[in-house]
Amino acid sequence: MSLERQSLDTLREALDRLEHGFDALPEAPPMPLDAAGRDVLLEVAERMRDNFPYFHPLYAGQMLKPPHPVARAAHALAAWVNPNNHALDGGRASSRMEKEAVAEIARMFGWQEHLGHLASGGTMANLEALWVAGKLKPGMRVAASRQAHYTHQRIGAVLGLEFVAVECDARGRMDLADLERKLAMVNIGTVVATMGTTATGSVDPLPEILALREKHGFRVHADAAYGGYFGLVDNLRAETATSFSRMGEVDSIVIDPHKHGLQPYGCGCVLFRDPGVGRLYKHDSPYTYFSSSELHLGEISLECSRPGASAVALWATQRLLPLQRGGEFARGLARGREAALALHEKISADPRFVAGFAPELDIVTWAVRAETTTASSQRARAVFEEAGRRGLHLALAELPATFFAFARAGVKVDSATVTCLRSVLMKPEHAEWLDRIWDLLGRSL
Repeated sequence: MSLERQSLDTLREALDRLEHGFDALPEAPPMPLDAAGRDVLLEVAERMRDNFPYFHPLYAGQMLKPPHPVARAAHALAAWVNPNNHALDGGRASSRMEKEAVAEIARMFGWQEHLGHLASGGTMANLEALWVAGKLKPGMRVAASRQAHYTHQRIGAVLGLEFVAVECDARGRMDLADLERKLAMVNIGTVVATMGTTATGSVDPLPEILALREKHGFRVHADAAYGGYFGLVDNLRAETATSFSRMGEVDSIVIDPHKHGLQPYGCGCVLFRDPGVGRLYKHDSPYTYFSSSELHLGEISLECSRPGASAVALWATQRLLPLQRGGEFARGLARGREAALALHEKISADPRFVAGFAPELDIVTWAVRAETTTASSQRARAVFEEAGRRGLHLALAELPATFFAFARAGVKVDSATVTCLRSVLMKPEHAEWLDRIWDLLGRSL
């Protein structure tokens, strides 16, 4: 196969245009990439061949999606200037582009007013959201489901916020009855609603969580790092679509453009519904903020130096593919979900497998049929290895045995968890490659 190269010609043209913007400066010879640098770069290319083909449709394992060519080229173009979006002095154009791009994301959730910025990824973005929550609800606990990302418990330890794990139902969603029990037992100040778990793509029941907020007064933080863009998609289950439609009512949101947003790593985003939380970031600096009365992104971020190139790439992508229901970007997400539903249907009809619950987004999980769940785990690991040798790259996950109908399949449950196969079908072209994926999976048993 061939890697995409057409963007290199456009990048050269864009670089010429960028260069002309500095024609008034006296000539300063640029540092060339000499023969030694060329040798190193070619060595890098050789070393990078030792990778799974994350960009290819036969990579259907972890949540790795190639950036859009315009994002990749815009990121590279910005690197020639290397702006720093901590302060306007360090990234004038890229800071404006970040504000515009973040505002478009906020509007996707119905927020015309907000406070927000880009971050290095979902972990740092979630840290900021929980840091603000801890400031507003001092001494109170943070609750999230057992299928929420492990980062929340880790962040709680970093911030000194006690973490409460809430049980999940058989579809990997937060169990509301257990949440109510925990609310009655301990002082919970923030509940994290996971809008697309990274293991199964399950979406917590946000309307019911919001109803409990009315009764108990906790903050609601939506960790939509994985699933946040799916509010634009028209082929969701009604219950899931309703949860996404209520996201504008939460207190804070995290979304990762470097997942479904077609961006290079790392690009996360944190948003707050109340712009007034900016007061919590207030600090003084003797040199960073002297040249402008306009708000600096560094004044509303725990991170200091931040890459302006990430903002430029995101702005360019959203300029080309606006965040609109029914638009080209949304249709790409819908195609991935169609592929996931089709794979789940094939697995459900095949006696060699035990299907997990139907995917809410674009993640499919399934077990390999065996006499016991222990044997099923062993077989799943063998299939994973054999599929990789045949060029199909899946993923393994360790999930509760209750997520699978083992009793109905005649599989004895002799372990609390099972190692299962997992596939993230987040590339639109997965829909066209599904027959090839299914054939290779069958040959791997």
